[in-house]
Amino acid sequence: MTRRFGSVVANDDVSLELEAGEIHALVGENGAGKSTLMRVLAGLVAPDAGRIERDGREVKVRGPADAIRLGIGMVHQHYMLVDPLSVAENVVLGREPAGTLGLFKRPAAERQVADMARRYGLPVDPKAPVRALSVGGQQRVEILKAFHRGARVLVLDEPTAVLTPHEVDELMRVLRELRERGVTIVLITHRLAEVRAVADRVTVMRAGRVVGNAAVSEVTDELLAEWMIGRPLETLPPPLESSTGDVLLEARELSALDDRRLPAVRKVSFQVRAGEIVGIAGVEGNGQHELVECLTGLRRTTGGEVRIGGLRAPRGVRARLRLGFAHVPGDRIRRGLIGEMTLAENVLLGRLHESGRGPWLRKRAIEAESRALLEASGIEPADPSLEAAALSGGNQQMLVVARELARGARVLVVAHPTRGLDLAAAATVRARLRRERNEGRAVLLVSSDLPELLALSDRLHVMYEGRLTLETQPSATDERTLGLYMTGHRMEIAQ
Repeated sequence: MTRRFGSVVANDDVSLELEAGEIHALVGENGAGKSTLMRVLAGLVAPDAGRIERDGREVKVRGPADAIRLGIGMVHQHYMLVDPLSVAENVVLGREPAGTLGLFKRPAAERQVADMARRYGLPVDPKAPVRALSVGGQQRVEILKAFHRGARVLVLDEPTAVLTPHEVDELMRVLRELRERGVTIVLITHRLAEVRAVADRVTVMRAGRVVGNAAVSEVTDELLAEWMIGRPLETLPPPLESSTGDVLLEARELSALDDRRLPAVRKVSFQVRAGEIVGIAGVEGNGQHELVECLTGLRRTTGGEVRIGGLRAPRGVRARLRLGFAHVPGDRIRRGLIGEMTLAENVLLGRLHESGRGPWLRKRAIEAESRALLEASGIEPADPSLEAAALSGGNQQMLVVARELARGARVLVVAHPTRGLDLAAAATVRARLRRERNEGRAVLLVSSDLPELLALSDRLHVMYEGRLTLETQPSATDERTLGLYMTGHRMEIAQ
């Protein structure tokens, strides 16, 4: 299979074989071509050359309808659900059971979905609105959607990126059961522990080509990492001992509403000092998103205050940027980038007013500055004129992180900075955050990646239902304890 996007070769003569009833891991660096290859398989992208064979016969996949007819389903990293609709309505959308006069038979749809949920071991309430579900619940809905359309080959793109440890364990159980039922699963992941836990075979891609294929039992993690990045993976150095300085970021009894006008942040108080990383763990949907928006000036508060460098923070994002504030948003698509703008223009977001003479932008200087940032950050392709939408998800994430860390801010609010990044890119970002801390910045790290939080944080909070329910140090806790607090199971911890 070959697929080009302009001068970029995303898939370069790639071959991949999937066996019935296996879990096949597809791994590689950001921009290696994994998702493009699967989007070709799912009929979302047309190949420039190559063919697809099913059971030894060549088949044509001209669009998603052909893929569905062939039993190929894909669960994307960013879920494609209609939030106001119920679980059942989302699952049957486009294939709704209809009665006389073509009217939608809601009870029949709910029965169908309930039966499928039981059959596949994917517990979910058919009547529940999708927007009320946890991330793990929404993922189950996406998988049920695929099976409702007859999927026998299920492609999962970074399925554990936003799940809690308990939800990851539950997904691994479901995948093993599906394999026993004869379902073929393609697992796109950067996490070698998941490859080791459930995959039968693994294919590694780098720079658009397949560079390795083996049974999981026959390869080491070190070899897989070396295949992925072309060299042995460097480990994160131990943290330097540092004395903390003044409080640079503080929340005092902070409260705010979510977009539905319901309480999301409930009297949250914490401090972040110069020279420390304070982590906040939590299942998505427990107020972390709204808290970050309150800190950055993107959301109005209903109580309390934010202080930056000892001063009450002014309203507005630009005013806070002037105080030495930078923000890596948790959603790079909605908050971090504008896909239709060039990479150079995206690098300038938030400081366009600093990049011109009067009303005119200094285009040559902007292009040179942007190219230097792209090359230094390892973003491929490092072409300032390329639209941001053309980058892989991991390279989009690297662009946002690189832009914000280049501001030289003294306060960094960083949400899910390594989500979707490969091993090498994630290690680079973590090392950079550690360096920012060592140089005296105050870093607030919001993440659902518990190993990352435990490795980087000097202090840790857990956020549950809008409140901070635990403050601890990494040396005094573990992933299981944090996971239980994240899901509100404090009584179990006490036992």
